[in-house]
Amino acid sequence: MNKRYCLTLDLIPDEVLIAEYEAVHRKVWPEIIESITSSGIVDMEIYRMGNRLFMIMEVNDTFSFDRKSDMDAVNEKVQEWETLMWKYQQPVPGAKPGEKWIMMDRIFELKDY
Repeated sequence: MNKRYCLTLDLIPDEVLIAEYEAVHRKVWPEIIESITSSGIVDMEIYRMGNRLFMIMEVNDTFSFDRKSDMDAVNEKVQEWETLMWKYQQPVPGAKPGEKWIMMDRIFELKDY
């Protein structure tokens, strides 16, 4: 059974940079797609409202955040991508230094009712 994670991140509030960020995400590098899928992520969506991003990740049993972080640390293309992304991104309020995507807490689920 797959597990779902929801995360958030802010973009720098600049219309030109936001447009560039969206353009880059219309042509994500193949090495980044490979990195995502080989880590156990089976589906990923990113939504935007203003400069706030919301990511939904669906993962299989092989996925862990620690394993993904370890894989990314030794992948030169992922490091290049992450450096590029910091041109557009900024931490959400309350993020620790260096944190990007922050896990969101589920506060409601319809099937509980």
